[in-house]
Amino acid sequence: MPSRQRETTVSMPLTPSRSDLYWRRIFEKYDKDKDGRISYVELKEIINSVEYQHDLPDNVVDKIMALADRDNSGYLDFNEFVAMMQNPDLKAVFGHFVARYVHSIIPHRGPVDTTAHSTSIFTYSDGTYEEEYSCWPPAICMILISLVEIVLFCYDAAHGHTQGDGTIAKLFIYNPHKRQEAWRFITYMLVHVGVVHLLVNLLVQLFLGVPLEMVHRWWRVVLVYLAGVAAGSLATSLTDPKVYLAGASGGVYALIAAHIATIIMNWSEMEFAIIQLLVFVLLAAVDIGTAVYDRYWRHLDQNIGYVAHLAGAVAGLLVGIGVLRNLEKRKWEKRLWWAAVLIYCSLMAAGILANIFWTERFQKSH
Repeated sequence: MPSRQRETTVSMPLTPSRSDLYWRRIFEKYDKDKDGRISYVELKEIINSVEYQHDLPDNVVDKIMALADRDNSGYLDFNEFVAMMQNPDLKAVFGHFVARYVHSIIPHRGPVDTTAHSTSIFTYSDGTYEEEYSCWPPAICMILISLVEIVLFCYDAAHGHTQGDGTIAKLFIYNPHKRQEAWRFITYMLVHVGVVHLLVNLLVQLFLGVPLEMVHRWWRVVLVYLAGVAAGSLATSLTDPKVYLAGASGGVYALIAAHIATIIMNWSEMEFAIIQLLVFVLLAAVDIGTAVYDRYWRHLDQNIGYVAHLAGAVAGLLVGIGVLRNLEKRKWEKRLWWAAVLIYCSLMAAGILANIFWTERFQKSH
């Protein structure tokens, strides 16, 4: 062993702690022949098997192979195994195990547990995202966007216009007769028709967008949001070329779909992933379904752009998979990432080209 190599010692108490028992269970699980040792070859075979793919990420094999056992035996005994798992330099590698241990001692429901010997404050987390959740830098981008929307709405409201017909609204709304003013494909998100329309969008932006921003950082969330806004206007311009478009529904649905993308890309690292997925899919389906029903079955002219909702959701899902932080990458997720990027870029390019060159589509609508 080179003299520079840092040695890591593990103190083994006479009475096993809960941490020791946890690592012992993990160790015994991977000790297939029950000889009290784990060989590198054996561990590599386990990692490459389907049965254990959710317990150890693929890149663990490389890290283990690079970490020579201290006695050059070709095996890891329990002490070496624990030292490796608790080594600060390998925290990123074994963060999945650490998170599972945290969840094994932190109950999902419970108050502060105070005993004569110790005081423990129970917290709740969402998979390994508890380590990524941060309030610094502060998540203010979605808040700033919301404030701009409020200020502009209040300006028009102060002049007696709340239905998207004020001075500011006319400047920013998507007007199908002014498609050459390209900024309208984005700025329509700042215009809202009525107080309820504004409040609904603000609620989703703040209560879903801000937490996503805390985890994924501001630029990723803003990119997803704007991608949904742009996709919503492009899709609406092609499917409903006579329709004016106002509101941030495209961006809002992009955020909802982005959270679904987060669930998909971090399925095994998140708690209650299937429940979260079903809840958000159900909410979106009910909202869009109601808009479609009111328009085509009840024949209500409410100017609800359900196409912008759908396009924003698709954009949020595709861009969310592409840019949101994935805590633990696997091979299939990398392929999904490339597929999402390719599909989104192709759809956006097709929408832009159609708006530029498919002139007869818009001439017929006038």
